[in-house]
Amino acid sequence: MDQNNGGIIGKINTPTTSVASGVWSLDSQFEAQSSSIWPLAFPRTTIANSLRFNSGSSDYLTRTFGTPTSAKTWTLSFWIKRCALGSTEFYFNTDGGNEEDRLQFGSADTLNWFEQNSSSGTVADLNTSQKFRDVSAWYHIVVARDSTQSTASDRIKLYVNGSQVTALGTSTYPSQNDDSRFNTAVAHEIGARNAGTFVDAYLAEIVFVDGQQLEPTSFGIFNTVSNIWEPRAYTGTYGNNGFRLDFADSSALGNDVSGNNNDFTVNNLTSVDQSTDTCSNNFATWNPLHPGATLFTNCVFADGNLEFESNETGYVVYPIAKSTIGVSSGKWYAEFKPLETNTLIGISDGISNENFIGGSTSNGVAYQNDGQKRVGNSESSYGDSYTTNDIIGVAMDLDNNRVFFSKNGTFQNSGDPTSSTGAITIPSSATGVFHFATLDSSSSGTSKIAANFGSPAFSISSGNADANGHGNFEYAVPSGYFALCTKNLAESG
Repeated sequence: MDQNNGGIIGKINTPTTSVASGVWSLDSQFEAQSSSIWPLAFPRTTIANSLRFNSGSSDYLTRTFGTPTSAKTWTLSFWIKRCALGSTEFYFNTDGGNEEDRLQFGSADTLNWFEQNSSSGTVADLNTSQKFRDVSAWYHIVVARDSTQSTASDRIKLYVNGSQVTALGTSTYPSQNDDSRFNTAVAHEIGARNAGTFVDAYLAEIVFVDGQQLEPTSFGIFNTVSNIWEPRAYTGTYGNNGFRLDFADSSALGNDVSGNNNDFTVNNLTSVDQSTDTCSNNFATWNPLHPGATLFTNCVFADGNLEFESNETGYVVYPIAKSTIGVSSGKWYAEFKPLETNTLIGISDGISNENFIGGSTSNGVAYQNDGQKRVGNSESSYGDSYTTNDIIGVAMDLDNNRVFFSKNGTFQNSGDPTSSTGAITIPSSATGVFHFATLDSSSSGTSKIAANFGSPAFSISSGNADANGHGNFEYAVPSGYFALCTKNLAESG
């Protein structure tokens, strides 16, 4: 409860720390609304889980549909966080060679809905002029089809984040009353094309409605305070082939929770691919668009951009992998698992390309695998050496300009993140936004590391959340530190 003078009465007049209630000042109420704490007057929902698809593991879902309510009319809605750019990826596909309907991102990162059959060739082809290249963001995409419409452009509509896409580089629409192959009694794949080409992405809240062409407002709504497109619970009917995949059951990731029991068969996806990185709480990942990563050609990102591999030769001083979210204040925690020995783990100033760990501007701090600490160009004794499969924790305190490192739960140099004991001081010359970062510490060889910013791509044997209840870490999060995700940025950043 806010103790400032004045205020307004919350929806429940009982003070709590997690929902708007009691007496709140107007400025606190506005901040709570902007942070998605205040209960707004619309049926919003929280998406708890996503499914992480990794092309290197040949991950996909498949189901052979039954008899449709209508092969002419249907709606597909889903949320996506892209991981790989610059190559064609097929997200929804009917497996059928020349008889094929598919939703894909092309090599130019445009969104494309395409239909073809063996008799007439291309039936429909809608390709956006807009490019989708933000690997740190979640997009909500809706494909709404109704070929009974008399106006051709009404027969298929594409929506992104609540707005219809009308800027199309290609716009071929199906003939009136044409039956699509999608939503007929053939094999449908999610995350693959003909079980041979796979995707790198997170998918969440996949809803398919058979027999209706719906607006995106059936699945999302603009937050009137933040003006951000947010998910809302779908409350309508689904039709014969309709389904809803929420990925809440890690033992049955293809489970349809619509009530239709139109479950999908899971291929190569396991419980570790269930993620809490969603459109409701977006976690940091490695950023493949960071200039340090694009500068070199032998860098590979995988597993939802949580695994990074560098095969560069020569001493590499750029922080090749940086987190997608950078922060300039607050206290933040992440864990890293080296998969090869040639690794440094640390933080770096993200304002410019020159502010790298080990670089001339001395704006970075790192914990080396030989146990040394590195502050800019200087190395000195710090803690234990570490090797593959050790878990390295990083507690970054930007309110007090210091950082702490742990090995398998023990903070090095007798460090105590709740005080100044054992801290490494961030150089006073460092300014701007800091990122968690890693780089190769060897003159040759492979550097490979898995990151856990709170939604890990590797198995966790214990499970520890921060004080806000966010994140899944191997070791306890230090008091006052938080996972790097959008909920924490709003509530604790």
